[in-house]
Amino acid sequence: MRMKGLQTESLELYFFKERYFMFADRAKIIIKSGKGGDGHVSFRREKYVPNGGPDGGDGGHGGSVIFEVDDGLNTLIDFRMKRKYVAEPGENGGKKNCRGKNGSDIIIKVPAGTVIKEAESGKVITDMSGDNRRYVILQGGKGGNGNQHYATPTMQAPKYAQPGQPAKELEVMLELKVIADVGLVGFPNVGKSTLLSRTTNARPKVANYHFTTLNPHLGVVDLGDSNGFVMADIPGLIEGASEGIGLGFEFLRHIERTRMLIHVVDAASTEGRDPIEDIYAINAELETYNPEIAGRPQVIAANKIDAIYDKDNDPVDKIRKEFEPKGIKVFAISGVTGEGIKELLYYVNEQLKTIEDKPVIFEQEFYPEFETGLSNEPYTVEYDPEENVYVVEGPRIEKMLGYTNLESEKGFKFFQGFLKDNGILDELEALGIKEGDTVRMYGLAFDYYK
Repeated sequence: MRMKGLQTESLELYFFKERYFMFADRAKIIIKSGKGGDGHVSFRREKYVPNGGPDGGDGGHGGSVIFEVDDGLNTLIDFRMKRKYVAEPGENGGKKNCRGKNGSDIIIKVPAGTVIKEAESGKVITDMSGDNRRYVILQGGKGGNGNQHYATPTMQAPKYAQPGQPAKELEVMLELKVIADVGLVGFPNVGKSTLLSRTTNARPKVANYHFTTLNPHLGVVDLGDSNGFVMADIPGLIEGASEGIGLGFEFLRHIERTRMLIHVVDAASTEGRDPIEDIYAINAELETYNPEIAGRPQVIAANKIDAIYDKDNDPVDKIRKEFEPKGIKVFAISGVTGEGIKELLYYVNEQLKTIEDKPVIFEQEFYPEFETGLSNEPYTVEYDPEENVYVVEGPRIEKMLGYTNLESEKGFKFFQGFLKDNGILDELEALGIKEGDTVRMYGLAFDYYK
């Protein structure tokens, strides 16, 4: 169909080099909205009013589950001890038209850059990035009407009140994907944390063992005159990371928002590793994980030149000869002495000016309101011979249109899937629709194509 007329898992414990670390960029939690309070059944009982009418009050609305960005957070470690978050239910209605109190919302604080997914399917519910700083994931249940609403001329003493809408429960996966202009990538212990601490306001813990950095650190590089950028120390990778070996997936997801990569290598081979082989190995992991990320602009920082003692056999020259013909600039630097770092940073800053500053935002794929209750609402599919159009209407359709961004390609594909999964396309074909015919849905017109 074509639009017409429109423009964690819980936190996991890992063991490396006889040290335990808690990695906290993912968390799986259960959220539950508050049930709506029940409407009340009661009748006026006052002196001199022997047959008073119904006066049952309405139930209060249940509390909603709301996610909110907290700039003071940079990990999901707060979810280590608590896995279930429940909003308050609404109070039941009372007599004398007393309405029940609304339940309190529960506000869950997360770091900027947290992507919230439905746990089973892995589909994105919302991305807490950019302007999206507060998002209602589960709406609280509406309170039920008291019996006062059901009085009629023929039923003046209704003994029925509406129950409150039930609570909605959902298991969600929280994934933190850091927001930075530049990502530092490379094997463990090549000096990424040292480089970040020397060039920015970040102060990551630095030690001489693998997997020192288990949570990404962000720092602001200030070059003066309003020049600068945000740089992230992406935790060290290992071969097989793109297949989930070690902490592969957890580390690689942090690169997704960066615009440019600084590939840090140990040019001095202080641990006996070949820097050229390391560069190819890491780039192969990026390519396997996401070819689009592997294709982003990259610069090589050949680090630890202060530890190179054979000046007649300079490994930096070998790295340059290997990669600069491929268009990848190589800078010789020392995180210890600071040599070469200024030139590297100014080059990166100039390169960023040529790269589109378009934030990576993950679009919504899962709609909790629809998935948790709207699928039973009615709809109709009819043919209007006077206008020669097919008309699809009903609460299910109207609400789905309200949830879906039809201007986005993903949103429109989701809506097409909704029409197919709910049998609407089959009903249109049963009515004899042909390619090119018009389908109307609440003021929107579409051309039908298989």
